[in-house]
Amino acid sequence: MTQASDQMEGIPLIPPSSTDHPLYDDIVEACRTVYDPEIPVNIFDLGLIYTIFISDEGKVTITMSLTAPGCPVAGEMPGWVAQAVEPIPGVQEVDVQLTWDPPWGMEMMSDEARLELGFM
Repeated sequence: MTQASDQMEGIPLIPPSSTDHPLYDDIVEACRTVYDPEIPVNIFDLGLIYTIFISDEGKVTITMSLTAPGCPVAGEMPGWVAQAVEPIPGVQEVDVQLTWDPPWGMEMMSDEARLELGFM
């Protein structure tokens, strides 16, 4: 084992979300109102929302991916997510960041999404 792999071991690929924050469930529900136009499942259940971090001051940072780097709505979808989350009472600011690391894969979908798309 190399020194670099020792340092990486135990570090999650996707940072954890603020699941214990009172706004978390409302933000998840807002994310569930956003759909990839080519797939009839919301982006949260597709597994495209990697991390929802909520500061004590109500600043929300969402890290998300897309199904593919060449997604035709790549430039628009982060704005759709921000527009869905901004109206929630208690949210002061929303920053949506795209990432390709780790790349999205079908294993990131919820069971509901897999069922909806006929993968179960």
